[in-house]
Amino acid sequence: MHLVRTQLTHHRYAAVLITALTLALGLLTASPPPEAYAADNGRWSVFPAKTGKDGKAAGKAAKGKAHRAYFQMKADPGRTVHDKVTVSNLAKEPVTFLLYAADAYNTPRDGGFAVREPTEKQRSVGVWTRLARSEVTVPAGGRTTVPFTVAIPRTASPGDRPGAVIALDKRVARAEGTGVGIRQAVGARIYLQVNGEREPGLSVQDVRFDYEVPLLPGFGKDATVTYTLVNNGNVQLEPRVDLKAKGLFGRTSFDSAGTKLPAELMPGQRVRITQKWAAPPPLDWGSVELTASDKGGELVESGSAAYRTVNWGVLVTLALVVLLLIVGVVVRRRRARSAVRS
Repeated sequence: MHLVRTQLTHHRYAAVLITALTLALGLLTASPPPEAYAADNGRWSVFPAKTGKDGKAAGKAAKGKAHRAYFQMKADPGRTVHDKVTVSNLAKEPVTFLLYAADAYNTPRDGGFAVREPTEKQRSVGVWTRLARSEVTVPAGGRTTVPFTVAIPRTASPGDRPGAVIALDKRVARAEGTGVGIRQAVGARIYLQVNGEREPGLSVQDVRFDYEVPLLPGFGKDATVTYTLVNNGNVQLEPRVDLKAKGLFGRTSFDSAGTKLPAELMPGQRVRITQKWAAPPPLDWGSVELTASDKGGELVESGSAAYRTVNWGVLVTLALVVLLLIVGVVVRRRRARSAVRS
């Protein structure tokens, strides 16, 4: 089995994608690259070329900027965007790379930024991008710049289309202690906006509270709140989530404000998020209320789920025991009084 490991960068994020054959799994890392504005793995880096503008499309985003952290493009349907990508070899020997473009997506479980495999079906950036060279050999300590175009079809619908340009090492390395082959790749992100009507959309679905209620209050494990965020528009979002649990008499039992995804939520994507609720109150019930909003508060959506941390069966049993004790005490007192009177 061969694995491909891909690293992507953004001005705030560094993403690592591990892929096994055609199965893609996204993981985030926060290790800063040694070369500013570049995505790298310590051995090579990929980044937008300083001169990557043509004054028409890419130039509008890059004008006046010598360094770019990522490709930012904006164009009408039917137009072609021209740019250049640079691959820098940080190793002490020449390395041959395969170059390709791919669509981006959110990893379902944590919302991380990931890209499609070359063998997977591409629908936008991965199909529209043409690199001048599909393979380059970069000398030790050197760099190579490759022009590319993004030809947007006339029939393309408006909206944000994220992707990346990837440099994949042709060599296959063996993972230490295993029989698994690893191929590493590094990519620079592309944020393409196809002009037209922008329709942002956000929804919250399937909010759930999960907790293994203990037999005795106070001996339970941590609870979790799970929910799904869906971008049902054509605009990339930076959602934040405010999570609050209100228990008996309206008391706030849990409050987590401003939780953000590891990366942007892309159009048409959905992510399933699980948040831990450490040490919930032992005898409580109420509702979990979730509010999701986009940056700036233009979109606000909410969802809720009932919760309880008390074992009703145990509580009823304890109540019956207490009741029986009270009844027993009352009966004894009455018998004692009857004995005195007689």
